Amino acid sequence: MDRQPTLRASLRSLPAVGKLLLLPAIRTAAHKTSEAVVRWALRETVEEERARRLRGAPSRDEAELVASALHLIDSLASWQLRSVVNATGVVINTNLGRSPLPEEALKQLNATASGYCNLEMDLESGQRGSRHSHIAKLLSRLTGAEAALVVNNCAAAVLLLTDTFARGREVIVSRGQLIEIGGSFRLPEVLEASGARLREVGTTNKTYLEDYRRALTSETGLLLISHTSNYRILGFTAEVARADLAELGRAENVVTAEDLGSGLLVDLKRYGLPEEPTVQQSLAAGIDVVMVSGDKLLGGPQAGLILGRARCIEKMRKNPLMRALRPDKLALAALEGTLRCYLGSAHPHERIPVFHMLNRGVAELKMAAQDLADRLAPRDDLSVRLVSGVSTVGGGTLPGVEMLTWLVAVRPKTCSVEHLAGALRRGSPAVVARIGDGQLLLDPRTLMEGDVGRIQGAIAQALAEVL
Repeated sequence: MDRQPTLRASLRSLPAVGKLLLLPAIRTAAHKTSEAVVRWALRETVEEERARRLRGAPSRDEAELVASALHLIDSLASWQLRSVVNATGVVINTNLGRSPLPEEALKQLNATASGYCNLEMDLESGQRGSRHSHIAKLLSRLTGAEAALVVNNCAAAVLLLTDTFARGREVIVSRGQLIEIGGSFRLPEVLEASGARLREVGTTNKTYLEDYRRALTSETGLLLISHTSNYRILGFTAEVARADLAELGRAENVVTAEDLGSGLLVDLKRYGLPEEPTVQQSLAAGIDVVMVSGDKLLGGPQAGLILGRARCIEKMRKNPLMRALRPDKLALAALEGTLRCYLGSAHPHERIPVFHMLNRGVAELKMAAQDLADRLAPRDDLSVRLVSGVSTVGGGTLPGVEMLTWLVAVRPKTCSVEHLAGALRRGSPAVVARIGDGQLLLDPRTLMEGDVGRIQGAIAQALAEVL
C-alpha cells in the first residue's frame, strides 16, 4: 500500500502524446513519414512505459521515451520482408522461404506482375476464361495426370479434397500416417475442419490391405495415403502398396488419394540421395488424386498442386471452397516458370536452384569454402578454418538424410559468436548461419551467386559495430 501514492504520481507524470508530438525530433520524424505513424509510435511508447511503471521498473525520462518512439518509427519504415543470405546448408529452409525460384520463374513473375495479364480471359475468344487452365496442361504433360488444379498450398489441397469427397463421411487413414508438420498442421485436425470423420486402421508400424478392407462401410468417403516425408518408421514395419490400395478403391467405388508432400518430379538417386516417391509413380499406381507442395522438391513457389483423374479434379474445382483457396496471378506465374524448366531440360539442376544445391559435390563445396575462407582469413579479429560437416535437405523432406559438405568455421576475437551471429542477422544484407562448437559455421552449399562477397562485407560491418 505504501507505494500506491508514489505509483499514482509516477503514472500521472507520463507525458501526453500531444505534448511529445510538439518536440523538434518528433516533428522532424513526422515530416519524413506521416503524423499518423508518429502518433501510433508515441501511443505505443507511452503505453509501454505505463506497463513498465506498473511492474515497478525504473521510469524513463522524456529523452529516453523519444528515442524509443523514434526507434519504432524507424522499424516501421524499414522493409519487413528482406532478402537473406542462407549460409545454413539447409536447402529447403522453411524459415527462410523454402525454395529459391529459378530464373525462368522470376522472369515470368516480373512480366506478369508489372502490368495486366490474361488471368481469367481467353485471349482467343475474348471471353472470360479460367485461371486454372494456364497451368493444367503443363502439369498433365509433365506428370501424365488426366487433369490438374492449383490451390495456395498443400494443406489447402487436403482440405479441399476431404471437403469434396468426405464431408459428413469417413476418411480411412493408416495409424502410422497421422502426420504433423511445421506450424502445428495435424492431419486429424484438417479432416475435422472439413467436416470429415477420421477412421484409423492398422497399428503405428504395420498396416495391411485387409485393415482397409475391413474398415470400409457405406460411410466411407475416401481412402487416404499421407506420405511420411518428415519422419521415418524403421524396423518391424509393413505398409500397403499404392497400387493395391488403388485397386481396392476402384473395386469398392471409393476415391483414393495421396498427400505426397514434397512434389518430386525427378529421380533423386541421380543426386546420390535415397529414393523418394515421385508424382508420376503415384499416378501410375492408379491413385485417383495426388497432392503436392510447389515450394519443396519441385523448386517453385508456395502452391498446392492437385493432380489425377478428370472426374475427381472437376468435382473439386466446382467446390465453393475453391474460391477461398485459389492461387493469385503471382503464384501461377512463378509456378509456370518453374514447370517450364522441367520441360526444357532433362537435368533440372542446370536451371532449378534447389537441384543445383543438391547436386553440388564435396570437391566443389571445398573449393567454394576455401574461397570464402581466403577472403576472411586476413582479418586480425577472426579465427577462420575449414571443417568437414553435413548439409540437410530440409522443408520436411528426406528426414535423417545428410549430405557431406565443407564448412567455414569462424570464431570472432572481439565478441562472442552469439553476438556476431545476431549482428549478421540484423545486418544488410541479413546473413543466417549455424552455430556449433563455439563457432559460426558457414555452409557454401546454399549460397547463391554473389553471396560470398556479401558475407565478407556483412562480417566486416558486424565486427565494426563491436568496436
